[in-house]
Order: sequence, then C-alpha cells, then structure tokens
Amino acid sequence: MEMMKVDTKTHDEKRQGESYAGFANDPNVYRKLFYIESYGCAMNFSDSEIVASILNEEGFGATRDYEQADLVLINTCSIREKAEQTVRKRLTEFKKMKQAKPGMLVGVLGCMAERLKAKLLEEEKLVDLVVGPDAYRSLPALIEEAETGQKAVNVLLSRDETYADISPVRLDSNGVTAFISIMRGCNNMCSFCVVPFTRGRERSRDAFSIVQEAQNLFERGFRDVTLLGQNVDSYYWVDDARNETVTFARLLEKVAAVNPLLRVRFSTSHPKDITEEVLHTIAAHDNICNYIHLPVQSGSTRILQLMNRTYTREWYMSKVKQIREIIPDCGISADIIAGFCTETEEDHNDTLSIMEFSRYDMSYMFFYSERPGTLAAKRYEDDVPEPIKKRRLQEIVDLQGRLAFESNKADIGKTFRVLIEGNSKRSDSDWMGRSSQNKVIVFPKNNRPLKSGDYVMVKVTDCTPATLLGKIMED
Repeated sequence: MEMMKVDTKTHDEKRQGESYAGFANDPNVYRKLFYIESYGCAMNFSDSEIVASILNEEGFGATRDYEQADLVLINTCSIREKAEQTVRKRLTEFKKMKQAKPGMLVGVLGCMAERLKAKLLEEEKLVDLVVGPDAYRSLPALIEEAETGQKAVNVLLSRDETYADISPVRLDSNGVTAFISIMRGCNNMCSFCVVPFTRGRERSRDAFSIVQEAQNLFERGFRDVTLLGQNVDSYYWVDDARNETVTFARLLEKVAAVNPLLRVRFSTSHPKDITEEVLHTIAAHDNICNYIHLPVQSGSTRILQLMNRTYTREWYMSKVKQIREIIPDCGISADIIAGFCTETEEDHNDTLSIMEFSRYDMSYMFFYSERPGTLAAKRYEDDVPEPIKKRRLQEIVDLQGRLAFESNKADIGKTFRVLIEGNSKRSDSDWMGRSSQNKVIVFPKNNRPLKSGDYVMVKVTDCTPATLLGKIMED
C-alpha cells in the first residue's frame, strides 16, 4: 500500500531512514560500533531500542556514521511495497560500501527478515544476517556466526512476550516522550496485512513489568509514554498469584496511576475491540490523553467484509459516536486504504462520507498494493488500475487536508495544557509541544524559565493545516 499523509505529528510517525546516536560519544568505550535504521511503524522503532540494549550489553556502541560501523542493521517493514523497495535500495548501497570495509557486517531485522530471508541471504546476497522480530536475543550468537563467513539467520516466532525484562536504550530520545511495548503479534487476519505472518499471534506482556518501565521512565524525567501493540485493546494478562485479570482498561489505569504528571497514550486500536470500559477509563483520568487512533481502512461495508475487518460501516460510525459522547473533546485519527480489490466509485464515495462523519484530525492514507502471502493475494484479484487508485487516494488526501484544517481552526481561541517536547523545528525562539488530543502547538518562549518536560497553558491564536499556533497564558 502506497502511503500519503497530511501531517507527521502523530505517535507512530514514519521516520524513515533515520540513524541514531547511542549512549556514548567516545567510540573507545566500546569494542565495536553499530548503526541502525528503522522503517515503518512505531513498534519497529521500539524494537530498535531493544536491539540497542542487547548490543550494548555485548560491548557495541551506537554511531550516527554508518561508515564507522562494524555492524549495520536495518529494521524493516513489509506492510507496503514502497517500504521494501526503499530497504532494498539501501541494502544495495551498504553492499557497495562493504567492498571498502570487508569486515563490516550488514543485517536485516523485522518483518522483511521473516518474509524475504532466502532472497536477501542467498539469491541477492545483500546481507550477512537475518533476524526476525522475536529473535533479537540471539543477535550476539548470530553476529559471531556471521563473523566466520557463514550466513546467520533466526526468524523463529515466539509464543510468549519476548523482551519484557529488557530495559530499552532510548535512542535519539528527546527525554520527554517514550514508547512502551505491551504486547506483540496480531490475531485479526485482515486480508491485506502481513503482520500476523511476520510477527505471529498475540501475546501480552506482564502488567507489572509495564508499570515498572513507566515508573522508571517517569523517574528519569520522561513525561509522555505511548503503550504500543498491533492491537492494544486485545491486551489480556492474568496474574495467577493475585488472581487478577488485567484487561487493557485496567492496564491504562495502572500506568496512569504512576504519577498524574505522566501522560499516557496508546496505539493502535482495532474498532471491534475498543470497549466502552476503555473509553470511560480515558474520560476518568486527566493524564490519559483524549486521543484515539481508530483505523477505518474503508467506508464501504462490502469492502470491509473483503478486508476481513469484522465490522460494518454502521458499526464503525456508532463507535465514533460513542467516543464523542463519552469523551466529547477526543481527537480521532485513522488509517485509510484507497483502491482495494473490486472497489467501485460507490465504495470510494462511502469512504469519503465516513471521513466527513468521523471528522478525523489526521489520517494515514495509502493506495492498495498486493502483499505476497496475504489472504487478499490468495483470494482476490488486484483489479483496480493504478491511475484510479492514485486519483481516489488524492481525493482522500484532499478531503483529509480540509478536515484537519477545519479541526485546527475550531481550536482558535481555546486554551490547552501543553507538554513541552523541545524547540520548534523552525525556530529556537519557539517551543513545540502537544495537547492531550495529540495536536502539535508552537508558541514563543518569551524568555520564560521553561524547559522540555514542563506543562504550560497555551491559548491558540492561529493555525496552519497541520499545526496550532499560540501564546502562553499569563499566570
């Protein structure tokens, strides 16, 4: 699925191609250096932090300069064809670089690792090691194996939550926001999606380890955590010792109780699984953000059935209505696919109309591209011509742009409690932060004694389609 989006301010922002500085600037501290790039969803970026922790324990330090690295890793995404093409191009560049540095190892992590292991290792000979999402603990042994000239691979999937006891290294952190992985895998089997095949079945992490990680982050100065999972609303963990069942709503309460100054977000929800209890839990806690990412994918019931989304257009709309009733000021965003198999103009218009109904603040928008191995690839013909897909996608993008701008304009004159995350990208004289609704707000510093991680009341005075502009309210 080709992606287009209106803005990039959400928690699962696609920061493709970034490398990360690690935990020491002095390369002499470590016996070897590694460089890592992450592509795709927030879970991949979270996994890269786990990988960094594992490598750190083995004496590897991170570097921003891949030319200095003894080990180059790419954490990959398979959900869209373009992402795979980008990774292949990058691997080809690294393969050429290895000619000048023969001892350097190149490895692929994540979803592409599982799906394309044979091609990457044997046919195209682009990499030295291939490691699946559940096999990062085996990295040290695989590196040793690859150093002998053998091709090293481990893509086995686990039945358990694999990394609960690992404290992630917060790569490229702003010191304010952080991810916490709460579960892995997915049981939903949407027909267009490779995730169940590349990440396996759902398994939830020990609730106490999640709360402990949140507590540790707060004590280190972090003030905003995002609980991550392919479908967080399916979180389910049983504490046999205390005879307690922890649902996602209960987990939200536990993390929110760490401290009132710790903001709690989550991603991603499946519309069929987000419960009324979760909505009431959000409404009851000021520090659980009033923001829900609720992927719709299509506004057509017929297409939703082909996608195996297990809800109808009307059911989704009733869920949006329920959210608005229980959390009146809740921000809502979505994922939307244009041009799925057999999609007609009527189906497409249903998508446009459900966008109008839901009034999304932001959306991730794609046109469909067939992914090998998915149910859709096996069952349906990818029969919508690409020019039509692109035209429909552009109409979706244009509509989302209008909805986002209207949403922002409606906030002019309102005052929000904003968590400062750092300097504005455009000017060091301005702060940038986010509201509870996940909207970016930029406002002048005005020489006030504030810092990243502080909360401040900001009145919105103007906006762009992507950003709110404001001023600090006087005490």
